[in-house]
Amino acid sequence: MKPLHHRGFTLLELLVALVLLALMSSLLYGTLSLSANSWDRGEAKAQQASDMRLAEEFLRQTLTAQHPLRLHKLAEQPLYFQGGRDTLAFAGVLPGRAGGGIYYFKLAVTAAADSKSKLTLARLIPDYAAIALPEFSGADQSVLAEGIAELRMSYFGRDTDANVASTPTWRDQWDDPQRLPLIIRIDVKPVLGSPWPPLIVEPRLAPEAGCRSWDINRNRCVGT
Repeated sequence: MKPLHHRGFTLLELLVALVLLALMSSLLYGTLSLSANSWDRGEAKAQQASDMRLAEEFLRQTLTAQHPLRLHKLAEQPLYFQGGRDTLAFAGVLPGRAGGGIYYFKLAVTAAADSKSKLTLARLIPDYAAIALPEFSGADQSVLAEGIAELRMSYFGRDTDANVASTPTWRDQWDDPQRLPLIIRIDVKPVLGSPWPPLIVEPRLAPEAGCRSWDINRNRCVGT
């Protein structure tokens, strides 16, 4: 009777198999990790795009429907409006789905404790007996978007006391307390990703809105 011979793996074959298994595991892990990262980046971009659309649509509705609110205790009754390079304050109506009512708003970028600056909209109820524009300390605040690096505003209009024949121009700050700019442009740059498309808004408010006595020669409100 012939003896039985059992053939097994040599040490070299076993080492080669282990090396191949390690290579296959490494490739599989790399592929899964790349897919997960791509998924996360896709979700982050989708969230950023959603925040951008919602924020711009809300700002467009609010800015185009500004309320002609004035400081009635002052002689020339200036408007509730402050146009700066990186902040914008205006009176407007909060949409009904968000509670409704007339508020004084302030759009700005606010630093957060987690080092992620946020695009915020602060709001407070106007004081109709005020003799100066209110501060926003302690105001209610809503976050429109996170991870914002820069906010810039531009204003298209005529100089203070200029008549309608003068040519309007762009400027970084709005100084006329009696008239709104013809056009407001808002540029937002996030920390990551491309800048938002410029938001260009035309306020639907005539210079004499909210004023019963308008001096057309000086472009000033002289009474209600």
